[in-house]
Amino acid sequence: MSFIDLWLMKLDAWWAGMSHYDLLWLAIGFGAQALFSARFLIQWLMSERARRSIVPEVFWYFSFVGGASLLAYAIHRADPVIMFGQAAGLVIYSRNIYFIWREKRLLAAQHDESAAAPANR
Repeated sequence: MSFIDLWLMKLDAWWAGMSHYDLLWLAIGFGAQALFSARFLIQWLMSERARRSIVPEVFWYFSFVGGASLLAYAIHRADPVIMFGQAAGLVIYSRNIYFIWREKRLLAAQHDESAAAPANR
């Protein structure tokens, strides 16, 4: 029996032994990984469009949602390596989202001040 045949037999036994609950968590894990990976596709497409390397705002949202979902999956699987890696990443993603929101608030306040300035003259 070849390596591939043995591997397929093990995969079939693993799949047959999965409960609906396990299948749900498997779907969550794959969905989370897809979200997390999509951020690089988005970054690449935006950079190609701009003809320079950029990190679009949506990159950080995909990072956060994908990272939080992968953290939930890691907690469910009781995998401390993935838990630590995703928890550390969430701090970075949150901080970047905070900077984005802060800059938007500052720009909006500056816009409001400049729009109100002619009325005061």
